Amino acid sequence: MTMMTGPLPGRLKLMHGFGAVAFGVKDGGFSFFLLPFYNLVLGVDAGIVGAALATALVIDAFADPLIGHLCDRTYTRWGRRLPWLYIAPVPLAMVWALMWSPPFTGVPTFWEIVALAVGVRLLLSACEVPSISIVPEVTADYVERTTLFRYRFLSGWIGGLTMSILAFTVFLPTPESQLQPDGYAVYGLFGAGVILISVIGSALGQHRYIARLPDTAPPPFSLRLAFADIFDAFRERAFVIFAAGALAAYISQGVTLSITLYVIRYVWQFSELAFKLYPLALGVSVVAMFMIVGPLHRRFGKPASGAGGSLAALVIAGTPYVLLLAGLWPQTGSALSTGLFMAFMVAANTAGVVAIISATSMVAEIVEAFEERTGKRAEGTFYAGNWLVQKSATGGGILLTSLIVGGIGLAPGTAQDAVAPNVVTALALSYLLVSAALGLTAAFWLARFPITRADHEERIAARLRKERAAPHK
Repeated sequence: MTMMTGPLPGRLKLMHGFGAVAFGVKDGGFSFFLLPFYNLVLGVDAGIVGAALATALVIDAFADPLIGHLCDRTYTRWGRRLPWLYIAPVPLAMVWALMWSPPFTGVPTFWEIVALAVGVRLLLSACEVPSISIVPEVTADYVERTTLFRYRFLSGWIGGLTMSILAFTVFLPTPESQLQPDGYAVYGLFGAGVILISVIGSALGQHRYIARLPDTAPPPFSLRLAFADIFDAFRERAFVIFAAGALAAYISQGVTLSITLYVIRYVWQFSELAFKLYPLALGVSVVAMFMIVGPLHRRFGKPASGAGGSLAALVIAGTPYVLLLAGLWPQTGSALSTGLFMAFMVAANTAGVVAIISATSMVAEIVEAFEERTGKRAEGTFYAGNWLVQKSATGGGILLTSLIVGGIGLAPGTAQDAVAPNVVTALALSYLLVSAALGLTAAFWLARFPITRADHEERIAARLRKERAAPHK
């Protein structure tokens, strides 16, 4: 049973969303700065960084679903989720700080990067999976679930963009400082504090609404049965279709974010001021998303909104690159070029986030479909799967970016005005082709998600009829 009916309290929405600030800090750091830091600053080959993150994902593939399963089985007077949110952020904050100030001598090795990446990813799973699993537990309403995800995504983007703004204005304010390690260490320490406050503060703010003993106690734990349950959940048809579309959408965003420092430096020739303004411009797109995604879901449903957002993001984001390669774009580095590019990116990012929030919100409806088939609820397991898809996409995006950077011959530490024209062309063309393939794949699968709003509401109504009839048997 869900905990609440009707409109959710505003305080609950705000405090639930606040927990996603930690995810935004991590996602912004991994997507924007991790590859440039280890590649351009510490001198690690871009391919090694990408391979290390891919290796960490293999470990995640086994650990994340188990975290979700254990979260579903947690049985305390504070419920299934809160104990995780009070404990996990402490070690997460410590490992996050170490990620940006590696405790190793010399150039970090492959396995040293793997160790740090695994630590951050697993501990973040222990925070994010319980937090996001609260959504289908607290409400069954199709639109209210979207509302909670709106707050989560807004808070996550605020966290990530705020850290990016601070990075470009305080920690890494000049192109020269972006090639030195000191600013990244301070960035990591500050981010660790934000992560700690976000997760624990969110748990405290939701405590009075969700802290209660679960309806049923779980059976004794068995590793064999745990993986059997996980496999059973992940073969749910709706989840398989969601995962195919969401993976492509997340990877597309991962490529866009991880390649950002490369393209705005070398392709679009951003000035120092433009570097500082760019995160603010992206912030406008998140506010736009917050305003339009609810009406889109009410009018068109989540599958159509997700597919449409993916196609719109592809067309809008790709237009500047097509015009540049065709010789129809203003002189890069000029105020006109920079302003136009930012305007296109605001619109494209709005559409891209609509696609991703639509995909993430779909998972909540999979929970009831699985319950109907098996009689079990598995919020944590499904959102662990969703989280694994997201992390795979982040790692996949960084891996693709590392392959692009390595393939075009862009040497570590290359100054902005020293890059060869053929390298700029290759960078722009590679990004355009990869984005097109991913955007079309995402739209194809998201449009085929099999659970409509009518399906979900009928399923909830049937469950309520069954619950009302049970006492009379």
